[in-house]
Amino acid sequence: MSKRDFYEVLGVSKDASKEEIKKAYRKLARKYHPDVNKEEGTDAKFKEVKEAYEVLSNEQQRAQYDQFGHAGPQSQGFGGAEDFGGFGDIFDMFFGGGGRRDPNAPRQGADLQYTMALGFEEAIFGKETDIHIPKDETCNTCDGSGAKPGTKPKTCSHCNGSGQLNIEQNTPFGRVVNKRVCHHCEGTGKMIEDKCHTCGGKGKVKKQKKIHISIPAGIDDGQQIRVSAQGEPGVNGGPSGDLYVVIQVRPHEFFQREGDHIFCEMPITFAQAGLGDEVEIPTVHGKVKLKIPAGTQTGKTFRLKGKGAPNVRGYGQGDQHVKIRVITPTNLSDEQKDLLREFNELSGNQPADEQEDSFFQRVKRAFKGE
Repeated sequence: MSKRDFYEVLGVSKDASKEEIKKAYRKLARKYHPDVNKEEGTDAKFKEVKEAYEVLSNEQQRAQYDQFGHAGPQSQGFGGAEDFGGFGDIFDMFFGGGGRRDPNAPRQGADLQYTMALGFEEAIFGKETDIHIPKDETCNTCDGSGAKPGTKPKTCSHCNGSGQLNIEQNTPFGRVVNKRVCHHCEGTGKMIEDKCHTCGGKGKVKKQKKIHISIPAGIDDGQQIRVSAQGEPGVNGGPSGDLYVVIQVRPHEFFQREGDHIFCEMPITFAQAGLGDEVEIPTVHGKVKLKIPAGTQTGKTFRLKGKGAPNVRGYGQGDQHVKIRVITPTNLSDEQKDLLREFNELSGNQPADEQEDSFFQRVKRAFKGE
């Protein structure tokens, strides 16, 4: 099955900016993340989205993809990837491989991602909490060397500690030397004869790690928290990666949120709308009194200043917007129906409000051709 175009996978145009690509990836990653979406096939979609983002977010890889597509450099007549070991190897053959990374150099560990579900009000006010994540940690028995205590890894005799093997090949350009990762030592340049019994020679062990997380007040759905140095341990003494906690806010039955502002609908009776009233409005900060003026119509919105969410970066406080919904009475008694008929007759079968009245007058004139 052929691969889909990476731009199509992320749903962006080919001239999309890095920010647009990042935004599209975050949206799709939240949608298809296996911890969030349990539907069949989600894992494959998540991997497809991740692969597309990894290529398009890297300027060099994106330029190569734009030029060659999925086919890679071989589409320009350089031969298959098996022949030359990829685009980077071509430069190694002609320019001496100066760009190769030292396999024994310190390298930063991989980043980790954790999805945390929060209640609506927990996201508004923030919280302190602990999470437990499975992660690799340096083996205490061998201090990360992978070798049995009392022994040391030896230099790989196949690559002499370089982590690379020189393979001579005949090519259309002549006889060249192609550098490949040494498969005997897996590019580490070291061989472990007596492996550590705890980690089996890996130098790392999987453990459940408890990590304390501070959730800032005002954090919103889809935002993430970076916890420095709590990712996978580094290689060859390199620094650990970071942990990214992605926030998923559960919906509320009454409130909706847009940025720092909170929205809700408040139902009132026909009588309250017509005569006016003072009603209690729930907010995340507690109940407040709201004066409903006489003649309030459905759809009228009132603003409760400062009753929204705090800005996660400390830039003030949002508001709460209350949209009024007038409830039409149902299951009326005979007496109530009689009173409404009397009210209707006194109103002349037309709305009593002057603005509404003028609107109906305009409709009448339109039908009469005035």
